[in-house]
Amino acid sequence: MFSQDNLKYDPIPLPDHVAQCDADMATAAKGFFETMARRHTVRDFDKTPVPRSIIETSIATAGRAPSGANHQPWFFAAISNADLKARIRAEAEVEERRFYAGGAGDEWIKALEPIGTNDHKPHLTDAPWLIVVFAQRYGEFSDGMRYKNYYVPESVGIACGFLIAALHHAGLSVLTHTPNPMKFLTPALDRPASEKPIMILAVGRAAQNATVPAVAKVKKPLSEIMTVWD
Repeated sequence: MFSQDNLKYDPIPLPDHVAQCDADMATAAKGFFETMARRHTVRDFDKTPVPRSIIETSIATAGRAPSGANHQPWFFAAISNADLKARIRAEAEVEERRFYAGGAGDEWIKALEPIGTNDHKPHLTDAPWLIVVFAQRYGEFSDGMRYKNYYVPESVGIACGFLIAALHHAGLSVLTHTPNPMKFLTPALDRPASEKPIMILAVGRAAQNATVPAVAKVKKPLSEIMTVWD
């Protein structure tokens, strides 16, 4: 980050520079694709504890994501406390009942049918960890003076991608959960008004009997998600 008295450009040589030949890069790209192709969103979690160090290292990876003006406008609240997870589940399910009772609209509910979701969210207490992601709408210097953050949704979204990839790489499963609204998370986790909760990640090992909806295995082919201009 930067400080109020150090707002100047100071270039340094590129650290950690690694030069690879085309063949090595292709192998690395294919290997990472194959790793991420084995990522699945699950709702059935093994309750076996996951070491805190794994969560911390994964969040540290998320903190290496690029961000607008390098302001790093994110905060991650990692929760393993059973009582707090139960509180979050209870409050999230209140919002979910409203959602499925008509708040979402018929079209949205219809779109969710192949996923098999409802207002019952046991993963919020079954998963050993919940990670609540907050977006920092603005920052503050030590004297209380505010400064603007830039490209906040884009920056936090990239960091979430880093985090999910890091957790998967560590052998953990992740479920993204977005109750709407999520305002209850701010006081529950004692976060400031400058931050907006945007996502809950349920994190742990997949249960032995875990299932995924068949439709989740249907991915768009490359031809539908990419255009190349050589």
